Amino acid sequence: MSKHQNNLLMGLIGVVLLLSLSIFVVDQRQSAIVFRLGEVVSIKTKPGLYFKVPVMENVRYFDARILTLDSPEPERFITAEKKNVLVDSYVKWRIADVKQYYISVSGDEVRAQTRLMQTVDAAMREEFGKRTINEVVSGERDEIMKVLRDKTNADAAKIGVEVLDVRLKRVDFPHEISESIYRRMDAERKRVANELRATGNAESEKIRADADRQREVTLAEAYRDAQKTKGEGDAKAASIYGAAFGKNPEFYSFYRSLEAYKQSFKDKSDVMVVDPSSSFFKYLKSSGKAAGSAPAAK
Repeated sequence: MSKHQNNLLMGLIGVVLLLSLSIFVVDQRQSAIVFRLGEVVSIKTKPGLYFKVPVMENVRYFDARILTLDSPEPERFITAEKKNVLVDSYVKWRIADVKQYYISVSGDEVRAQTRLMQTVDAAMREEFGKRTINEVVSGERDEIMKVLRDKTNADAAKIGVEVLDVRLKRVDFPHEISESIYRRMDAERKRVANELRATGNAESEKIRADADRQREVTLAEAYRDAQKTKGEGDAKAASIYGAAFGKNPEFYSFYRSLEAYKQSFKDKSDVMVVDPSSSFFKYLKSSGKAAGSAPAAK
């Protein structure tokens, strides 16, 4: 190989080396800060191929993904009732302002997480300290998480971090007091259940008594109306009978005697002792006579 070719090869190697030192790539999962002699000159948040001045400029990368800060052990907090609870939580966060993040915590993720944990811990102590156990466990859990997220995010913005969510995975009681609290809660639930049953029974008796009263009133009114209708019918029937039989008293007497005979001799085993000359047999005695002698309408 000639000296000229050797120089050309060395030149090409130098160009490739210079380009490799001048080009850097920002991945879609990253953000980057370009430094020139220790000073920040540009922020790269979009993925792509970029150039820098070799030797004078250097690049530092930061994770742009959503990160999770999970508490290693449940933390102990005191409620408004001065009761201890154990809280297991986690935080979802990401770098929102790369420059501010670098200035505040030197781009150190451990320092950023420590700051977030301190903020979350202070916010939890404040929120748990003004709520009862029942509110903490179930009643206002969603509201607590929202307040924690807002407070933590407001402080995290000072270091260029955005807090997306704060979640309470588990809220439990310390072992030494859990049994007594469970017994108290069980007794309270039973007391409420008994009160509800007593109230239900009282309402049931009230409804039953009112239904019985309405039933009696309805039956009495129905009986009254029935008796009234029956009385009116009897009166009307008596009026009709009176008008009809008043036209021929002898026929009325004959008709009433036949009804009496029918009722008296209805059963073959009936025995009646009556004087044969009694007026009761008046029409029986005359039953064999001619039809002309029988009672007839005048």
